[in-house]
Amino acid sequence: MATVAHCLYCFEALAANLEKHESLSLTQVQDWWSRYNSRGGEVLQSGGDLEEGDENPLEEVDSDEEPVPRSDLRLPSISRLQNASPSTASTSSTPSSLSTTSSQAALSNTSKSSSNSSFFSFSRRSVSSPARKEEHPLFVTWNTISSRGHKSLRGCIGTFDPLELSSGLRSYALTAAFDDTRFSPISLSELPSLSTSVTLLTAFTPASDPLDWTLGTHGLRISFTHHGKRYGATYLPDVAVEQGWTKEETLVSLMRKAGWGGRSGEWKKVGDLRVVRYQGKKESVEYKEWREWREWVEREEKREAEV
Repeated sequence: MATVAHCLYCFEALAANLEKHESLSLTQVQDWWSRYNSRGGEVLQSGGDLEEGDENPLEEVDSDEEPVPRSDLRLPSISRLQNASPSTASTSSTPSSLSTTSSQAALSNTSKSSSNSSFFSFSRRSVSSPARKEEHPLFVTWNTISSRGHKSLRGCIGTFDPLELSSGLRSYALTAAFDDTRFSPISLSELPSLSTSVTLLTAFTPASDPLDWTLGTHGLRISFTHHGKRYGATYLPDVAVEQGWTKEETLVSLMRKAGWGGRSGEWKKVGDLRVVRYQGKKESVEYKEWREWREWVEREEKREAEV
């Protein structure tokens, strides 16, 4: 399950990159968050998720192979949908290659499995345990929040490959910020308007039929053939509920995201439609919440250095 500390760490990675300084490690973030929470500091209130009608609730997936779910329940890589040809591409993406001036430099110290490919006041929450060598498929989302509180998608990229969280979260925090080709790279001036969300994915299971899944519980990963081409796309578990869609509306929207242009009532006519359902609970933090926590950390570091 994603935690507040995971979101704080994503902000650490992005702020450090934009401001050109070293960031705290995931272990340090988890330790400082545990101390902050246990000492009764300003506690994080839910920053909320994207609401129905918010813009662009779509995710992009990173990896290197064709998006065809397999029956053995392994988590195969899939092609970067936002950069692929129409046979695998999402219509919500813009064909582009990975920026050589943003994430390649920003991610130079992260694992090759993620850096070389490209796809929210605080209420008291459970305290994170120290960092462990956990591996999870994951997504990182950036949103901007307007002065009126309206959230708009700013970048969302993830992977179905299980990654060690320290390197994986850092890598995808930066990739989602700089290399979602639907948007320009996030700039330093935007940092105070941001919120971030982390989703760790689990329980991948082939669906017995395309509608064999539960709204609000399952995310979907689909692949299908149309006019001799293979298509694929994914939605995280919260998207359908946030948009107020039925199961069929969700499936049609996801197929269109993948690049299919047929009529809504014709979705069953595509060939070899495969649906893999999965689960994942999202955690979110806003910039002001990260900043309050970070300032507390800096005061504590200074106080301890003076002792």
